[in-house]
Amino acid sequence: MDVSEALLTRYTCRAFSTRPLEREMISSILKSANRTPSWANTQPWEIFIAEGEVVDVLRQGFLENFRQDIPGEADIPRAEHWPASISERIHSLMAERSKALDIERSDDAARMAIAEQNRQFFGAPTGSFLCMDRSLGPWSMHDLGMMSQSIMLAAWEKGVASAIAYNMVVYPDLIRNALGIPEELVIVIGIALGYADDENIQNTFRSSRRSLEEVVRFR
Repeated sequence: MDVSEALLTRYTCRAFSTRPLEREMISSILKSANRTPSWANTQPWEIFIAEGEVVDVLRQGFLENFRQDIPGEADIPRAEHWPASISERIHSLMAERSKALDIERSDDAARMAIAEQNRQFFGAPTGSFLCMDRSLGPWSMHDLGMMSQSIMLAAWEKGVASAIAYNMVVYPDLIRNALGIPEELVIVIGIALGYADDENIQNTFRSSRRSLEEVVRFR
């Protein structure tokens, strides 16, 4: 698989199989991703991996908090207001996914089940959490974004699916307690890793993309 093929075929996996992800495979993925470039070679990323009983504890804790309506407060706050064009794309995504899964907008039970799956890391056997020192700023977060892409592409090359998700970091205290993450590190994002459940309808969905004419401006 070359880079272009990986970029064109990788997707957000929303249903993982129960097959464990081997420690050797995780290490191989991260060894490749560790070549990610960063500003002045600062390499600001600190990566924590949850697997086995630890990831089970996190999934259960996230689900209990969600069911108790405990609000999620990620270390990096989400945008409070999206520009109109971005908001439109978000709503289009939700409508496209609901149509693909044959979920009616009025089906609250089905929508709740999807939301609970999100809080359980889509059933992934492994959760990776990317952190950086609290003193760092947006440029270092940009570097962590590149590291995230590197992890997902390296994983996909090896047949490992992924899902990068804000909902994986909405309860940072639970993550800190489970993984021993010190307070001086901010938890930026989570990436679920594992083998895809190819029989699950959720993994048939592919989100749309804007055309190059909309995105790129040649001068």
